Amino acid sequence: MKNRRTFLGGLLTAGLATQFTGELARGQNPKSTPDQRTTPDTTPENPLAPPAEKRMLEENEKDIKKKVDKLYDLATELKAEVDKTDSSKVLSLNMVRKAEEIEKLARDIKNRSKG
Repeated sequence: MKNRRTFLGGLLTAGLATQFTGELARGQNPKSTPDQRTTPDTTPENPLAPPAEKRMLEENEKDIKKKVDKLYDLATELKAEVDKTDSSKVLSLNMVRKAEEIEKLARDIKNRSKG
């Protein structure tokens, strides 16, 4: 019984040591990844050349501004509706729908801002 425990303990220790040294060896030789911060060339084959990329970013910025204005309008409408309604007695379905629309629009703005 004691020999069996000693054998299993030694086997476990050897396995853990092997695993640990393997992890250390992998950490010393990380995979080399190409630098992705290189500027794209302006050839016709490259669809994201600097002028096209800049134009796309400008369009994205305009779209975000429009959506933020719409979000502001919806939030103002929701506030006015909440102010005139006693929500402790009645929960307006229109208020819930407007809140869901605001949430969806805010999520879209957030995703577009991230890129």
